[in-house]
Amino acid sequence: QDRCMALKATVFKAQVQISDMDRHYYESHSLTIARHPSETDDRMMVRLFAFCLYADPQLTFTKGVSADDEPDLWQRSLSGEIERWIELGQPDERRIRKACGRAREVVVINYGGRASDLWWEQNGEGLRRLRNLKVWALTTAEVRALADLAERSMELQCTIDGGQVWFGTDQVTVDVTPIDRLA
Repeated sequence: QDRCMALKATVFKAQVQISDMDRHYYESHSLTIARHPSETDDRMMVRLFAFCLYADPQLTFTKGVSADDEPDLWQRSLSGEIERWIELGQPDERRIRKACGRAREVVVINYGGRASDLWWEQNGEGLRRLRNLKVWALTTAEVRALADLAERSMELQCTIDGGQVWFGTDQVTVDVTPIDRLA
């Protein structure tokens, strides 16, 4: 008889030094990232990248892929309102509309090569009408380069200047230029 055992999340630790010249945000963060068994290094590192892009003491990782009613990251005010809701990949348009009703700002980090382009072709027109939405696209090469940085214990630097992002270690730096889908 086959017995199924629940797979546990793999825990990753990241020390990230963030220098965001665009927002004048300069902080170090010690992050613990639980990678769900179904999550790839690509997706986990895009989550980490999204954290760095919007870093704030109130920004947190959620249960992610294992929770239907939560985004991948969110930032809540001290009184509990959702200030920023961050989704990854190609979320359902209805889900994004609902999030736009619940949060002050909704961000989608769109990636996945041809699938992300098709998603945008199918949903872009409707999503353009949402005032509090930002949609960033990452190229497949950028996502793969981010995934190559994944280790159980990471020491990373993230520098943001003029919309350009340099993300990496002492040895390897990945140059990422998120594309504004709504521009």
